[in-house]
Amino acid sequence: MGHPDYDWDTTPLLQIWREKHDSSGNACSILESYEPGESISILEEALSNNKVNYNGEDMLFPFSLEILKWADETRKIFSSAEVPPTVKFYNIYGVNNSTPHSFCYGCEQQPVSDLQQLLSLEAKYIYVDSDGTVPVESAKVCHLLSIFSFDYPPFLDADWLLAEARVGVPGDHRGIVCDPHVFRLLKHWLKAGEPDPFYNPLNDYVILPTAFDIETHRDRGLTVNALNEDWEIISGDADEQGKAAAAKQTALVGSVSVAHVKKDQPHAETHAAIVVHPQSEGKQHVELRAVSVTTSG
Repeated sequence: MGHPDYDWDTTPLLQIWREKHDSSGNACSILESYEPGESISILEEALSNNKVNYNGEDMLFPFSLEILKWADETRKIFSSAEVPPTVKFYNIYGVNNSTPHSFCYGCEQQPVSDLQQLLSLEAKYIYVDSDGTVPVESAKVCHLLSIFSFDYPPFLDADWLLAEARVGVPGDHRGIVCDPHVFRLLKHWLKAGEPDPFYNPLNDYVILPTAFDIETHRDRGLTVNALNEDWEIISGDADEQGKAAAAKQTALVGSVSVAHVKKDQPHAETHAAIVVHPQSEGKQHVELRAVSVTTSG
């Protein structure tokens, strides 16, 4: 249920193919669309008899008029909430996942004659980008993270709260909690660890190591070092043109070999290869493989 008082960029709609009758009594199908404020009365009618009689007693199903009433009252409470002046809010939300936005019940060939039928019908969804649960505009309302101390200018958005920053991170509703990008944001906002004066989380470009392995072997005056390292370059969301260009890209491969050969000195040589994979969902994977061989002379 979308927020009825918010000025949506793309308004979520409840659409229903309804069966109507003309003045002659002939049935026809009409597609009706309801905005968030209008959909409440539709839901109330659909839930008006959502119960079962057991041993002479009416038992409500989990989604009932009472639940709808509580949800609407909770929304009103959140809408009037104010942030204490000593608390600063930061908003992190997931993106790059198909997320239901508007939904439609029935079809032109099989319209809905009774709104109570909605409870047993399967809706067809219109999807937008977000974290897989709620649209980005709604995620900005729900996913508020309170942290103290930060100096970016505040942003007033869907929740009517002054957020110090709002950042979309590629990931689903729960997955972003484990995302290295989010950890980097939290460290920056909490001023934990060594500060990076050039890092701006609102226009993020981060290189994070995801795997590191080095092995050393020595035998009969020969030393071999092997290095395997993986990185992820995390950047801001690309536009549609950028995404289309990235989809056509192939992996870039490069290599280099260096040798040190000098009379009466130990022989040493190094071979390295790097693979840069095309960007996907805001991330670009990089593989580094290197081997060095040194003799003791």
